[in-house]
Parts: sequence; structure tokens; C-alpha cells
Amino acid sequence: MPTVQDLIDRLETEAAADADPKTTPDVGIIMGSDSDLPTMEGAYDALSELGFAEQTDFAEPPEARFTFESYVVSAHRTPELMYAYGETAADRGLDVIVAGAGGKSADLPNMTASLAYPIPVIGVPVQEKSVDSVIGMPTGAPIVAVDAGKSFNAGLSAAQVLAREHDEIEERLVTYHEDLKGGVAGVSADLHDLGIAGFREKHGE
Repeated sequence: MPTVQDLIDRLETEAAADADPKTTPDVGIIMGSDSDLPTMEGAYDALSELGFAEQTDFAEPPEARFTFESYVVSAHRTPELMYAYGETAADRGLDVIVAGAGGKSADLPNMTASLAYPIPVIGVPVQEKSVDSVIGMPTGAPIVAVDAGKSFNAGLSAAQVLAREHDEIEERLVTYHEDLKGGVAGVSADLHDLGIAGFREKHGE
């Protein structure tokens, strides 16, 4: 089983590799505990919906041009790993980080925002009680945050950041948004045209 130091060494080795940015993860997804994964899966879903692939090997990237990676990084139990992740993020090719944490002391997103600056960090409060901790940054130390549990929106926001530089991602975001609009239009037409009884029958409500 790898140790925390093994993971730190891995990150530092990757940072020193001077890899082509086209082959490195574009988005990093980190969370304070694997118990946060059910909430953070929304970020994976959003990025996958937009054609991103998960990169599990830094040296052997998937064929997809845009990728994301993920780690469990505890601000309280493994602060040295959090420091290494934040401080090596730019050199490892990351452009944006999605960071989720729960509890009243959800420090991972805002600490990572300080360490990785100026890379943007999108904070995800895993629980409602985590909101104040995640957004509580002083002036001059910014973090972007979504509402409690809304990691899907965090994934979309990460893609929006990248879309300012990559037209391909912008086009995917526009297509996704148009599909949402089309879905609402279809539901609206069904409710009107079928009436509530027919609507419930068609949509299984």
C-alpha cells in the first residue's frame, strides 16, 4: 500500500517531468475523504458528459484531449499531501481544481485555493454545514464555490474556465445547454398537450 510520502514523491516527480500540457490532466478533483465520493461523483458526471476522460496514469494519458484526475487529500489528516498537491498543481499541468470537503471544518477547498493560487479552485461543500467554512476566505484570497452538494455544477464551472481557452469545450457546453433547453420545451409541450393525466402516464409519475 502506498504511503503519503509515496504520493507526495509521485506528485513532485510529475511536476518535474515538464510534460506536454496536452497530455496532463486539465482538471483535478480532490476530496477530504472517500466518504465524500457519492457527493463528488457529480463532478465526474459533468465532465464525462462534456467528453472529458479520467486520467489514472500521468505517463500514459487516455486518447481524449481533455482529462481529469482525482485524489483523496485530507486537510487535517494529511496536510503535507494537501500542500504538495496545491504547490505542484501548476507544474503538473492542471488548469482548475474542484475541491470538496464536509463537516464544519471543511478546510480543503480554501487551503488548496491558497496553495495553488492563481489556479482557480471551485469549492464544493459536501454538507450544508460546510458552506461557511468553504466560502469563508479573506479579501485577496479568492475561491469560487457552489451550493452544498452541487458538485455537478462545479464540474460544469471547471469546464467553463477551460472554455475561455478551448473553443471545443465551449462548443460542448453550448450543446449541453441547448439540450437542456430542448428537454424543458419537450416537457412543457407534453404537460400542455397531454394534460396532467396523460403527462403522468407518459413520464411515469
